[in-house]
Amino acid sequence: MTLWGGRFSGDQKKELIEFTESVSFDKRLYRHDIAGSKAHVEMLAESGIIPAKTAKSIKTELDKIGRRIESGDFEFTSELEDIHMHIENALIKSLGDEGARLHTARSRNDQVCLDIRLYMRDETLAIISGIRNFQKALIAQADLNSDAIMPGYTHLQHAQPVLFAHHLLAYVEMFDRDAARLNDCLKRINVMPLGSGAIAGTTLPINRRKTARILGFREISGNSMDAVADRDFECEFLSCLAIFAMHVSRLSEDIILWMSKEFSFIELADAFCTGSSLMPQKKNPDVAELSRGKTGRIYGNLVALLTICKGLPLSYNRDLQEDKEPLFDSIDTVVKILAVFPPMIATMKIRKDRMLAGAMNPGLMATDLAEELVNLGVPFRKAHGKTGSLVKWCEKNGIPLDKVKLEDMKKIIPEATAGCTMLFDPGKSVAKREIAGGTGPREVRSRLNAWKRKLSK
Repeated sequence: MTLWGGRFSGDQKKELIEFTESVSFDKRLYRHDIAGSKAHVEMLAESGIIPAKTAKSIKTELDKIGRRIESGDFEFTSELEDIHMHIENALIKSLGDEGARLHTARSRNDQVCLDIRLYMRDETLAIISGIRNFQKALIAQADLNSDAIMPGYTHLQHAQPVLFAHHLLAYVEMFDRDAARLNDCLKRINVMPLGSGAIAGTTLPINRRKTARILGFREISGNSMDAVADRDFECEFLSCLAIFAMHVSRLSEDIILWMSKEFSFIELADAFCTGSSLMPQKKNPDVAELSRGKTGRIYGNLVALLTICKGLPLSYNRDLQEDKEPLFDSIDTVVKILAVFPPMIATMKIRKDRMLAGAMNPGLMATDLAEELVNLGVPFRKAHGKTGSLVKWCEKNGIPLDKVKLEDMKKIIPEATAGCTMLFDPGKSVAKREIAGGTGPREVRSRLNAWKRKLSK
């Protein structure tokens, strides 16, 4: 008989057992379930609800159960439904009635919420650490290739010359926002629900703040109905992971383009690529492609959880058991991405010659000409139009912008000076962009140094 089966008669159907079990995936919560249970019995003993000797025996036995699970010497069975029932059942088998005191003043409803929050707290901190390592890998590449100039793109068309380091630091900024979002989300995760019971709390004189202090929670939940029904913190967390995955997917797309023969800006190490079963010459950036693909899965997990929660009346409903697989899958996927991307970035080879060749297109410096005309007193909209007319004339006559003679330029732009014909150098172009946040070499170096200082703390 199950631990909740007192009012039931007869055996459960095998199909029901297999349909309702969750231990196949929630057994990963065993450490957190044991930690929560140890804190709970310590509080019960201090509050005079169970004997101190009983609490000590329970805590000792919980540690033994944890070691059995870690060593693989623990049997999991669908009949016991979830990890919480497995641990409590093992405890009662060992300690008898003393073990049966563990579940005093709590329900599986608030117990599972506690376990999930403890688990997510650990995983959030680990993911933030992984994001910081990712940033460090990008910064190291940017530092190593701080003089590399490449064509910047808008609409995937040549736009303006930028430093390759500036491009990488754009992703460092994105990932920093991801870490900040997760840090903020941690505030909502770090709220203790235990003591809420099934819905209405308990008549026993428990001390919830004591349990919270033992487990390191910042605060306790303020409403027992909300506490057992709340999955907002999971939705928020999965949203944070989805945005992070989106950033990874954008970087992946850049890497895939850069590695193509048409670009040939980078070379990935063989260890992070795969070949073709048919074409011997192929070297495919599968890590980037798979990460781009896995982003869709992470989005799907967020939508799944939002959909699970959208029509639930208060308070707890069994639908909420379905929160764990999307949550676990997104965490596992992000952890794998964070394991493989930093070393791939660290071993990436940069082809500065190919980048510079792409940036040599004088059309990328058309805006430089328009802004030089502004310096000469021409209103920007007129400068923009005159420069556009010059570009059109060059295309019609098959003459690159950097080969236009001053006398021909002045026919279209009377305000042009000899200096206007000397603007079409990518090195000079980036060097003039020393504004805060710009791609100027000194500004980029300043940002690199600032990031190094921040991430070294």
